[in-house]
Amino acid sequence: MIYKIETTIAKNIIETELEERAKTMGFGILHSYDFKKILAGKGFPIEQEITVFELCNPAGAQQSLMAIPEISVYLPCRLSLYEENGKTVLATIGFEDILRTVEVDEAFKGFMNELFEKLKSLMNSWNQL
Repeated sequence: MIYKIETTIAKNIIETELEERAKTMGFGILHSYDFKKILAGKGFPIEQEITVFELCNPAGAQQSLMAIPEISVYLPCRLSLYEENGKTVLATIGFEDILRTVEVDEAFKGFMNELFEKLKSLMNSWNQL
């Protein structure tokens, strides 16, 4: 499941504010990918501006990797940002999908759900202005 929200806040404003807001939720930005620029540079242009940010919560990453190393294929958390139908969209993969692919105990599921709630709060913070 993709968790997706829409906001009327402009994409460039969210890009500017993302790093600081992510810090308040315990996440840091590792890297970002401007797909329009990347694909145009490889001869495969797209019209839509889509930026994906790699977010890391160090405590979450540590606990996840210690519990199940194969979860590394889902790390870091990715947050997609683009405009569609006059709104700005923020999207990420639902942690529920990740947890269905691995065997974990209830305590770890609880921890991951708390982490996902923080990520959702970050995404929704632009709708709480």
